[in-house]
Amino acid sequence: MGICIMIIDIDRLSPEGLEIERDFEFFNSELVEEEAVFLEPAHAEVTLRRTGDEILLKGRIKTKISLICCRCLSPFELPVDSHFDLVYLPEELEEEKEQLETEDLLKNFYYNRRVNLRKIILEQVNLTFPARPLCSEDCPGICPVCGKNIKEEGCSCDLK
Repeated sequence: MGICIMIIDIDRLSPEGLEIERDFEFFNSELVEEEAVFLEPAHAEVTLRRTGDEILLKGRIKTKISLICCRCLSPFELPVDSHFDLVYLPEELEEEKEQLETEDLLKNFYYNRRVNLRKIILEQVNLTFPARPLCSEDCPGICPVCGKNIKEEGCSCDLK
């Protein structure tokens, strides 16, 4: 597996900006969900534009990830199709957060005049995880009496 580190030097961004379309590979251990596994590389389409010191990133990420259902403990596939629209400010402004407007607190910061695109793509993938991963909304889970996966094995326990 070839891990690509993609650092963008903002001083080299042309006035037209930069459009990138490529696959990014990550280690499964980089995912915030402990049992999550990438089933394919993350395909990203990203546009970077510079207006003064602000960097505007707009893009889309598509991939597939295997998660474990929190009810039945079975693996299931989570298709990821995430759109993002981000603003990055220079690190100097981070030190002046007290003076920023409330909407500015939602912005991100870049350091040393560089933007780490790989890190941004990974953050966006991690933000797509549901709080409670479910294989389906109506997953019956595991029987508290016999311990069987009700969806796969069924059970005849009286759960009333």
